Amino acid sequence: MSFNLRNVLISDEVDDKCVDILRSNGIEVVKNTKLSKEQLISEIPKYDGLIVRSATKATADVIAAATNLKIIGRAGTGVDNIDCDAATKKGIIVMNTPGGNTLSAAEHTCALLMAMSRNIAQGTESLHQGRWDRKKLMGNEVNGKTLAILGLGRIGKEVATRMQAFGMTTIGFDPITPPEVAASFGVKSMSLDEIWPLADYITVHTPLIPQTKNLLNDTTLSKCKKGVKVINCARGGIIDEDALLRALESGQCGGAALDVFVQEPPTESPIIKHPKVTCTPHLGASTLEAQSRVAEDIAKQFVDMVKGKELFGAINAAALANALSPNTRPWVRLGTALGQLGSALLGQISNDTQVKLVTYGSGLENAASYLGAAVLVGVLRPKSQNGLNLVSAPAVAKEMGLKVSTEHQASAPDGLSELVTVTVQQPGGATYTLSGLVGAGVPLLVTLNNANFSPRVALEGTNLVYSSASTSVLGTVVGAVTAAGSTVTSFSSSASLDNQTWSLMQVAPPLGSLDTIKSSVKCVQQVAF
Repeated sequence: MSFNLRNVLISDEVDDKCVDILRSNGIEVVKNTKLSKEQLISEIPKYDGLIVRSATKATADVIAAATNLKIIGRAGTGVDNIDCDAATKKGIIVMNTPGGNTLSAAEHTCALLMAMSRNIAQGTESLHQGRWDRKKLMGNEVNGKTLAILGLGRIGKEVATRMQAFGMTTIGFDPITPPEVAASFGVKSMSLDEIWPLADYITVHTPLIPQTKNLLNDTTLSKCKKGVKVINCARGGIIDEDALLRALESGQCGGAALDVFVQEPPTESPIIKHPKVTCTPHLGASTLEAQSRVAEDIAKQFVDMVKGKELFGAINAAALANALSPNTRPWVRLGTALGQLGSALLGQISNDTQVKLVTYGSGLENAASYLGAAVLVGVLRPKSQNGLNLVSAPAVAKEMGLKVSTEHQASAPDGLSELVTVTVQQPGGATYTLSGLVGAGVPLLVTLNNANFSPRVALEGTNLVYSSASTSVLGTVVGAVTAAGSTVTSFSSSASLDNQTWSLMQVAPPLGSLDTIKSSVKCVQQVAF
């Protein structure tokens, strides 16, 4: 599986390495960092890819105008300037460079922590103004103090190891990082309620999401030690700036070091003028080394995607990332084909439709993410006017309210090593269950409503699918196909079950109408796999 990426627009300043790598791999690059939002909306339909930093806002209306866009790459970590939901629904991959900024952001966090503790910025300003405020600018040591790290990912880990070298005790909170992993780099994992009264310093290293917005607020700051100091080099909005200002005024907060703000630039915010605040203009990733790394990383990630190698850094395409493995690609084709066939037979897909995926065998134990998405691509294809892929199909299904369930069983039936079963059902209406497997890299249909195909049917090309009381109608169907100017290239039928036989007839070219066949057989549909 590879991706056609003819051209890429770079709309923010990135290191020239990014341009060089893309062009050396045959991708056309246009760099224009002066586009207004209206100009971006006008230009974006021309491009297959978009690379941004933090200045460009890839909003829903920008994404809506992106008729050819396949991928948005953020040369950095945070993607809050990209409407990921809108991109996902449109099948656009959103990718970041999770490791490129790590060291620079961690070092800046440590630098701000130390600068705040020793009043570096205030001392510099004092001298600039001709004063000598030695007594006024008394600081404190960090040795022996407790640093609480909220978010124990890459940056949180690097901050911890650096500040441990200064003699700080490190505690932390992260709902994803297991306590034993945190302990491996010297951080004791705790709940937030345990952390607040223990911390002398609090630094935040989480994304800005609904769960972390205003994480530090009037209530949580009131639970902290009097004089607690806070650092934010992550995202503006994780700390409630109004609450922080009140805590600074009351003395509940002894100081703040801020690199990010709710509004950037924060020209109207009183927080940046407070004497206890040390602040910088979003410099966490602003090092030559970091910008070189993220530019190189995002370009290489784009190239790897084009070559079908991997999707490292894709934040909304786990199913697609898994599906890039050569071993999983035929199974993705199978899941899509089973979904297509079930949808065609059902004849209608609505928010009441139920879809169930069951995987069998140890080799498919972790396949639900990509197989479920593949089945939905097939099921929803008739409902989509703009096309679906493994990124967009789950989002579209969720928006529709489609009821989707998955199940895994360790052993496959009938002595098979692996098997996939898909059931589509319209409550109060029909139910179709299809099972299949992969043989020699080809998706094969094994059963349809428990009727067994032997030999198994390759789900390829354009097929007429129908049921009949017996195979005696074959001559009538072939005659109708021939009369329509088409040719039968292969034919398979199932064993008879409950006086019903299922047949798949591959035809070329596709038939323009099925009316002449419908009078002879049941459930006739034409499916192009």
